[in-house]
Amino acid sequence: HKKPKEGGISAVGGTGSIYTYYGPKEKKFANLTKSFATTDLPKIMPALGLGDEPIPLWWTSDFINSSPPGTDAKDEKWIVGEFNCSCVGISKCLAAYCKDDTPNACYTDIAKKDLADVKKISSLLGKKGLAILAKISSSKRASAAEESLKQILGSVNPSLASNSVLVDKLMEWKRS
Repeated sequence: HKKPKEGGISAVGGTGSIYTYYGPKEKKFANLTKSFATTDLPKIMPALGLGDEPIPLWWTSDFINSSPPGTDAKDEKWIVGEFNCSCVGISKCLAAYCKDDTPNACYTDIAKKDLADVKKISSLLGKKGLAILAKISSSKRASAAEESLKQILGSVNPSLASNSVLVDKLMEWKRS
């Protein structure tokens, strides 16, 4: 849960927002979680014209509680304010985010108390990603892996994605 700092209107990273972490079984959001996962989620990809596609591996949704204050949790109405699958961050990794004032930020800057969660989330993503790739035929797999690698490299620096020598070396390393 992100809440803008006092007097602020934005809760994006770096604005002084207050973060509160809730697990997937948080009772406070049980009704929202159940309703979204069982009723709404199966309708999202078809509504976007992508009915034959799986949902993205890593994405988020921002919900806005539209109920009057004091409404029982079971009666709350939530509105999706945003879906994000192009620039998703792991809040507990914010300390490793390079910015103008922290140009040398890295993994070791993440608080020790958060590293277990970071490793758990990262490992889960890796396992899910590998499972998706395992479903792709071997000829398509190499092409998909190379395209994914180029997308990752391009997200860091667009010129890296077009560096065929780097891409070839990384693909060869992956095969070894």
